[in-house]
Amino acid sequence: MENPIDELHTLGDFIRWGMSQFNKAQLFFGHGTDNALDEAIILVSHALHLPPQVPDILWQTRLTYAEKQKVLELFNQRVQQRIPAPYLTYEAWFANLRFYVDQRVLIPRSPMAEWIERRFEPWIEPRRVKRMLDLCTGSGCIAIASAMLAFPYAKIDAADVSNKALEVAQKNIKNYGLEQRVHTVYSDLFGSLSGQHYDLIVCNPPYADPKEIAAMPDEYNYEPRIGLEAGKDGLFFIKQILQQAAQYLTHDGVLIVEVGLSQDNLVEDYPNVPFTWLEFQHGGEGVFLLTADQLRLYFSSELVNGEEGCRDFLQSSL
Repeated sequence: MENPIDELHTLGDFIRWGMSQFNKAQLFFGHGTDNALDEAIILVSHALHLPPQVPDILWQTRLTYAEKQKVLELFNQRVQQRIPAPYLTYEAWFANLRFYVDQRVLIPRSPMAEWIERRFEPWIEPRRVKRMLDLCTGSGCIAIASAMLAFPYAKIDAADVSNKALEVAQKNIKNYGLEQRVHTVYSDLFGSLSGQHYDLIVCNPPYADPKEIAAMPDEYNYEPRIGLEAGKDGLFFIKQILQQAAQYLTHDGVLIVEVGLSQDNLVEDYPNVPFTWLEFQHGGEGVFLLTADQLRLYFSSELVNGEEGCRDFLQSSL
């Protein structure tokens, strides 16, 4: 990428030039932004320690030489290496909350944020949620946002099979001062949760099939594969969750799972299951809801094909 350090001077110059370079390089936007302008603003703001929403009055202010170097370094990493912006800034936004992220976790982008902000109403009575499980928690964003915005008095377990991901989740929990209400749990799906019962289980598991993986832009190569890959039909983990979830729900409990593009495969495999598909006002799809009664009625406690957990899947993929 060319170095125009002596030709660009103002904050607005760098944002405009960065936007042009991003469009020229045909970067993929989908990790917090959907366009080159917003991506350039985020990187320039981070480099200059400015708020994400840059005040208009600053657009014509001039950068020091050191500031120019820092901005151009970030631009170069974004264009040449295709590193997603949140991995360069070490932060991502979810439900209007800021989260620390790095390459140990997926970048938060679930449409579930909208339903957390709506407290899952009318499907959930918020006051009745005393215990919640965020299964496959990653950065902890769903657990933390739920604690902050939806269920201020609930105890929430944030479970994941990746110890590296749990380290990031713990950092975010501490950043929000939620250590007394949100607890991380190392668990291979439900493997370490024996005897636990939750009023609500929310899960954003891996659900990408090989076709979806192959079609992913280069930016996704920086994300941990353990958070994406889910077998030949994208349902490896989802089927196990369906088979086992009832054991971990209270009598009136609810399961909510994001399945993304694997929605069609799921409906095809379970045509008689009355999935409730949540609708989104701000974009999103592939999130279903089932009650504990529905899970007990349509799914046995036996594992699908005897398959079990994330670790076995990873071993079988080697």
